[in-house]
This record gives sequence, structure tokens and C-alpha cells, in this order.
Amino acid sequence: MQVAGARVLVTGGASGLGRGTVDRLVAGGARVGILDLESSAGADVAKEIDGVFAAADVRKPDEVAAAVAQIGGALGGLDVCVNAAGVADAHRVINRSGELFPLDLFEFVVRVNLIGTFDVLRNAAKVMADNEPDGEGGRGLIVNVASIAATEGQIGQAAYSASKGGVAAMTLPLARDLASIGVRVMAISPGIMDTPMIDGMGPELKAELAKIHVFPQRLGTPDDFAALVQHFMENTLLNGEVVRLDAGARMGPR
Repeated sequence: MQVAGARVLVTGGASGLGRGTVDRLVAGGARVGILDLESSAGADVAKEIDGVFAAADVRKPDEVAAAVAQIGGALGGLDVCVNAAGVADAHRVINRSGELFPLDLFEFVVRVNLIGTFDVLRNAAKVMADNEPDGEGGRGLIVNVASIAATEGQIGQAAYSASKGGVAAMTLPLARDLASIGVRVMAISPGIMDTPMIDGMGPELKAELAKIHVFPQRLGTPDDFAALVQHFMENTLLNGEVVRLDAGARMGPR
């Protein structure tokens, strides 16, 4: 699958990893639709790239279905879906004040990162099923975002790790399931990435975080992530796998 001419849906495309993916693929000649919150910069980004914006909260199935249909209709179909929308709220099971991990917070994280990802991809796959198959019978690609926290979650990341672990675990069964319509499924497990999620940290803390990466000892960038998405598009033998993008990092407990 070539980037030029590809019809791409990116959730969370207004910022962070999603925005990096939007920028790289548009530069390569793709047509992109952004699914993000109404409060995001999605409409402005879409205007900047001559793309499409559809507002939706991935926790709400009706909004997701309408947004995917809107983007698929505007682009004339979908070839790629990149699920980059996500949250990273943390809380100890019992904090120093004796407060329990709020169940509504745990549910919120899982609903956005795992259930929301699944909801978007199932709607996108339905649109891809109508594509004319290529020479290999392929009709599309879905890329989900897991995390190295899926296997090495730190203190306070029970909900986040559970949600991202679910994303990683469903990669192979999704690939097997969607093989019948010629749709590949891949997942990326990023390490420490320089995105809005860590924007509140000072430069000294960011430098310390970068040291978790073995080599090179720098924060990952949205374009690093986007370059891997592009490779997934172009190398069609890649399917059903979770790829770490972490410079050899392994997380400690805190």
C-alpha cells in the first residue's frame, strides 16, 4: 500500500502521535480525516491540511459511528485507520491518604483506550470491507496504539496498563478475524514520547525520562511514530504484531 492517494482516518489527530501521523502522511500524498473531540484543534488542523474533521468522543458509540461514516464518505472510503486517541490518568490502588483508586477513573481510562479503540476500528473495518481488493486481496490496514506499559506498567498505572495490555492482546485475534476481508491489524507500543501528555514536565525531568531509552537516549517524536505507521502501510507482510518503539527501554516500578 502506497501513502500517496491513501485514504486515512486518524483518531486523536489534532495533537501528539496522531498529529505527527497526519502531517507525515499528508506530506506523502495521503488524504486524511481527523476524528477528535469537539474541543480539540481538529477543525483547524483539518483546514490546514485540506482534510476532514469529524468531532466525536470515542466513549460514545453513536458519535463514533457517525464520525467514521462522515470521514469515510468525505474521502470516498478508507484504506487506513490509526487509533491514536488515548488518555494516561494514573492513581494508586490506595494512596497515602487512604483513598481507593476511583472505579469511575479506571473505567474512563479503559473505555477510552481499549473500548473506544475497538469501536472505531470495527466501524472503520466495515467501511474498508467495501474497498476493491489489491493484487494480494488487501483492503486496508488498522494501526492501534498500545504502550510499553502494557507489559511494564509502573506504580499508579493499573488502569493504563490494563487498557494498553488489552490493545496489545487483541492484535493477533483481530488480524485473524479481519483476514477474511483483507484487512491487516498492527499495534505500536511507544516508549517515552515527546507529546502533550508530558508537556507539563520541565526540561530536567524530560531529560531524565530520556535516559530510560537505552540508545539513542532521546525522547521519541510523533514523526518517529508516524514513520513506523508508514512502514506498516508499505510492507504488507506485517500483520498481527505489536512493535515496540522504545530505543530498548524497559520500565522500572516508578
